[in-house]
Amino acid sequence: MVRGISAAKWGYVTRRVSETAEAQLGASAQPARLGDFVVASVAKLGEHEYLENPYGRRVRMYPGDLVIGAYGNRYATDFYEGYIPGPGDEVHLLTAGGLIGTVASAHTSKGEPTVLEVLGPLTDAAGNSMSTDDVALAPAPEARPELGTIVVLGSSMNAGKTTATSSIVRGLTRSGLRAGAGKVTGSGSGKDHWAYLDAGAATIADFLDFGMASSFGYPVERLITTMSAIRNQLVAEGADAVVLEVADGVLQDETRALAATLPGFADAVVLAVGDALGAIAGIKVLSELGVPVRAVSGLVTASPLATREAAAATGLPVLTPAELAGSGALELLAKPLPSDGTADELVDGLLGTPA
Repeated sequence: MVRGISAAKWGYVTRRVSETAEAQLGASAQPARLGDFVVASVAKLGEHEYLENPYGRRVRMYPGDLVIGAYGNRYATDFYEGYIPGPGDEVHLLTAGGLIGTVASAHTSKGEPTVLEVLGPLTDAAGNSMSTDDVALAPAPEARPELGTIVVLGSSMNAGKTTATSSIVRGLTRSGLRAGAGKVTGSGSGKDHWAYLDAGAATIADFLDFGMASSFGYPVERLITTMSAIRNQLVAEGADAVVLEVADGVLQDETRALAATLPGFADAVVLAVGDALGAIAGIKVLSELGVPVRAVSGLVTASPLATREAAAATGLPVLTPAELAGSGALELLAKPLPSDGTADELVDGLLGTPA
């Protein structure tokens, strides 16, 4: 027997579920698995009082509300560390986007998590349990963007990766290019997607499009495959250049494993950092993996003095978001722009070159 969920509030992690009107709450519980969609009731509000829906709206939650999300793990040094729940575990909302699991540890700045009661699996019209894998995109053919792939890494969380990525997208877009933006790893939330969209990305893809509500805890081989699949999808949708963001810092195991595959994959790597010491350490870690860093950006650029300090310490250009949104983005391309009159005129205007 199944029950209707017409009044449920759907989290961002469900954005690829197209037949929502036909979905149901299944009657039988099952062990938690990565990516499974579930229906839960809000038992007690905590840190998360709002749910981000598939369209990016913050939806106020109340005790007793039905919410629909997906099981997953979370790795966030500045928020929650969480894992899919085991038998008897209290169940929590790990992200505003609807990632569901059990909090294992929390940053001291964060309050108690919102507590959920899982009622059962989300099922399709035929009664089959649904997961993020069921609604994933089919892989596009292998392809490289004509003007190159730029990858943004960070020394840590909150180092300015998304700002740097969005700024590069903005710079490419202002030059008349179709820029594709992708989030390779992370936890289910739409804030990066919306940041890329606002920057002018012509096409966007992320790990959720390829079956993961959160990338933490999946085999590294799948993450590597997903990174290529995101790039291929963006190229298939017409991107001239691709900008990819990898979550967390380079000391995180999965981020470091992905970084090791960048030689031969990325045409330019930008490292976002909070200070000069983070730049030195991050460049050293990446150098040991054979990954050259083309430029540094991130929160360090909020201070002109810290910017000069990082530039002197690394010998690399340290670019502000404004510089990346200008000529800095173009300098990261694998090859120069096509030399047609329209493109030349656009680029001259962007670089401030006299006509």
